[in-house]
Amino acid sequence: MVLGLLVLSQIPFAYRRYRLARLQKAIQQLESQKAAPQGESDFVDYQGVIHVHSALGGHSTGTFAELITAAKANQLDFVIMTEHPQAELDTSAMTLSGVHAGILFINGNEVATASGDRLLLIPGSANAASMSAQTTQEVISRQKAAGGLAFASYPAESQAWQSSSADGVEVYNLFTNARQYNAFLAVFDSVWSYHGAADLMFANFFARPAESLKRWDEAMSVGGRKLVAIAGNDAHSNIGLSVNDASGKQWLGIKLDPYERSFRTVRSHVLIKKDKGLTREALLEAISQGHCYISFDLFGDAKGFTFTTVDAGANVMGDVTTLLSGLRLRVAAPSACRFVLFKNGVVAGEQSGTAVEFAVDTPGTYRVEAYLDSLPSPANGHLWIISNPIYVAPFM
Repeated sequence: MVLGLLVLSQIPFAYRRYRLARLQKAIQQLESQKAAPQGESDFVDYQGVIHVHSALGGHSTGTFAELITAAKANQLDFVIMTEHPQAELDTSAMTLSGVHAGILFINGNEVATASGDRLLLIPGSANAASMSAQTTQEVISRQKAAGGLAFASYPAESQAWQSSSADGVEVYNLFTNARQYNAFLAVFDSVWSYHGAADLMFANFFARPAESLKRWDEAMSVGGRKLVAIAGNDAHSNIGLSVNDASGKQWLGIKLDPYERSFRTVRSHVLIKKDKGLTREALLEAISQGHCYISFDLFGDAKGFTFTTVDAGANVMGDVTTLLSGLRLRVAAPSACRFVLFKNGVVAGEQSGTAVEFAVDTPGTYRVEAYLDSLPSPANGHLWIISNPIYVAPFM
């Protein structure tokens, strides 16, 4: 009887494994049908990850070698490190920086402020450890004075950042999303799906970051300012089980969040002018301008996504344009999807295809979300892409 009950209890998890296998085939088919880019672009789409930790800052078991190997396996162009501060160490100076294996690494820090916010500082600061005694605005002001960028992390957990002069917001955090995964389900999903479909287990718990997106939209609308959205991989590579001998040699080990898997799940795409190339300065400048978008590339490679104005001097994500008669916004993706246009945080239009246009007749902050409705459960209708806004100003 006990054996029978055990067998019956595994039927739902066997079915969940079947769904992932079906999803895997659908994604492969979607990739084979990708549309070729239309027309020439003045920009190159570079893909990478932001908010990455190593053992250097604690809370992680990851090594530099593992980081570089994972980034190379994912064909990333850049990785932005955000090490936790240490009282006696300048972790931003000690972490990966420069080009390694053809990948651009930028050093940074994640700091907690006296206001209760957490900020990602890019590049990092030698004084990061002392910033816990400073207000959010004090930290941001000093970071900007040094020529760096400051992004609010975990925006749904605090509101002090909304009245600050932060450069942007981490609207999606992979670690935060993963905490929503029921531990009981995770154990048995791992038994059935870890070998063969470990990456796609993400689809079982993925959720649109509704609250963070709402706060981002509100901060832009109320403050009347530009605010760049980024995604945080929050990669620690520290969740799993292992059996080691006295010498430290591992005999058995399972890691649920290796860097390679985290880097494949969500990525940040940054658009840089062709004549500039990928350099530290060009990357940070493009991010500061909002010339970037977020994609959940596990569901499909989003490289080639564009969101522009339809005019002679086409503006891209992050740009400010003037409201003129007949203004249209054009959005395109490499795979057919459902595009949802938001104006000041409210749905303003919806169309499906690989390339569509939206007419705009009023000023506002316009951004796009793309959804893959063609994928089967558990990814059916999942969010695929989050663009940064095009800001439409009144004609003066």
